[in-house]
Amino acid sequence: MDFGKLRQFQLSADTDIKPFKCAESDLNEFLFEDAKYFQKELLAVTYLLEYMEENKTAAYFSLLADKITFNPDDKGVWNKLNRNIPNTKRRKSYPALKIGRLAVSEEFACCGLGTFILDNIKYAFSNVKRLGCRFITVDALSSAVEFYERNGFKFFTEHDKNDDTRLMFFDLKNFVIE
Repeated sequence: MDFGKLRQFQLSADTDIKPFKCAESDLNEFLFEDAKYFQKELLAVTYLLEYMEENKTAAYFSLLADKITFNPDDKGVWNKLNRNIPNTKRRKSYPALKIGRLAVSEEFACCGLGTFILDNIKYAFSNVKRLGCRFITVDALSSAVEFYERNGFKFFTEHDKNDDTRLMFFDLKNFVIE
């Protein structure tokens, strides 16, 4: 896939969403039924990636504010997170960016588009630095856990290993531009 033929833009109230279908019906439903509402209510911002040659939506993702807060039940994870932060700067919570949704059309699956999106999000928040944000979080669907692991995300806890979603994080200090 030629990523140069993608056009990324923020969803707006008058955006005509081009055809899109991914493997998860909940993600399809969000795009067509909820994304504009979430945007209007300032709950999440959704970005579309259109493949210009075919006039189709190749992928989309939604971002929202989040924070990582100390949980006494998961001291091991908290200790790992804190290890990379100087003692004098350690807090009980840290700012994070949450990926609320990330979906790639079935037609464009398995071509690296999801990783391309994640790398661009990582770059934007680790290098452009428009706001202080140390971590990226995601409630990964069980079908997407391996994808996020391949892209450097780690689990917060093992308590949710049998759930439909797993809470995962990425430390932006670990993002290296190659």
